[in-house]
Amino acid sequence: MDNSAVYVRERGNLRRVGDIVLAQPKPASSCRRTNPFVLRREHFVFTYNEEGSLRYTSKSLFDITLLFVADNIHHVDSLVGFPDQIGDRLFVAAEENRVFLNPDISPKALKLFSDAYGEMVLRSLCLRNRFPLLHERMDEIKTFHSLKSLDLFGCKLGDDHELFQHLTSTSLANSLVQLFIGGNSLSDAGLQRLTAPIRMMRRGLDCLQVLDVSYNPLSERALRYVTCLPKLVKLDASGTNMKINTGLKTAMWNVLGLIYSEKPLDAFDHSGCKTEGWAEQVVNQWETNGSQMPKQKKMEESRTAALRFFGRQKFVRDVLNAAPLNGENVEVSSREKLHFYRPATNSHVTERQISSATNHQVKSPCNNVKKRKQEPGTCSASQKSPPIKRSPSSSLTAEDIDLLNSY
Repeated sequence: MDNSAVYVRERGNLRRVGDIVLAQPKPASSCRRTNPFVLRREHFVFTYNEEGSLRYTSKSLFDITLLFVADNIHHVDSLVGFPDQIGDRLFVAAEENRVFLNPDISPKALKLFSDAYGEMVLRSLCLRNRFPLLHERMDEIKTFHSLKSLDLFGCKLGDDHELFQHLTSTSLANSLVQLFIGGNSLSDAGLQRLTAPIRMMRRGLDCLQVLDVSYNPLSERALRYVTCLPKLVKLDASGTNMKINTGLKTAMWNVLGLIYSEKPLDAFDHSGCKTEGWAEQVVNQWETNGSQMPKQKKMEESRTAALRFFGRQKFVRDVLNAAPLNGENVEVSSREKLHFYRPATNSHVTERQISSATNHQVKSPCNNVKKRKQEPGTCSASQKSPPIKRSPSSSLTAEDIDLLNSY
């Protein structure tokens, strides 16, 4: 029989299974090791006895089978139904064999694990200021469809990036809770394009609660594009073209039902943002392996660096617009934080009672009104209940229709 083919006996007949070719044995110096039927060295555990003599014991059948499946993970159809413990050990074995560094196998292998084990593979992904890693591993990153937190700050997405379709896809609709897309040169048109599938088809980002669009050239006009997020409770608009004033506070309240936070919110300090899950080390391997770039790619980056050098003024201006201020201006930047949040009065009765207890010192006629039938300006923003968001159908403009026709 062909040593690289797979044969299956069914009902007394021996047949070959498709064109599946198993992974070749690892090369060894001995001629006998070229025979695939000879047990390989990794099938044994070498130890020393009390007398100091070398001895070996064979690995368990489970460990040998696990190694075999890890070597041929790209031939596995599905892992759905296998226990989490087996999936974890199989993932580790595939990681040790550097399977996820192979761009031809890695996307299929990661999708195989993500479909079976969801957020255990990766529940949080932090790519903050790691745009080379994002662009090199785009296919693999799209396989993580159970992310709860995704940090893409400073990844140079621009207004029309292919990742936008993944962010608004149904695969992330029921899982993504926190999204950080600050420092990406995202304009009003880019935010309009990002949210177009949600506003027009009413799907995507259904569970998003925290959104960071800081340090992007956004104006107050972009607020209407965020009304399609039904569960949004915290928004970071620091470093944008918006300036804190009465008009912005009123617009933020009327459009999104959010009020200005005098103190910076902990959700946007990024201290707890990190990559978590089985694939944490895989992401680190990608970044380490990315330093070993092909020669042609290094030449292209050298040309880019030269252009940046001769256009230094524009480059510095772009960097300052894409990232928070550092050094001497940190204190100024901290004072200009534009953090908005939904007041607790929009939650259930218990939270409403707690909120009323904390605000008992501020008395106003609207405190005795049970149903919200108020005119604008009768109460402070901290005592109001957020207005009902406009339906997605009413937020469509002529620009949205033109954008829809362009798809």
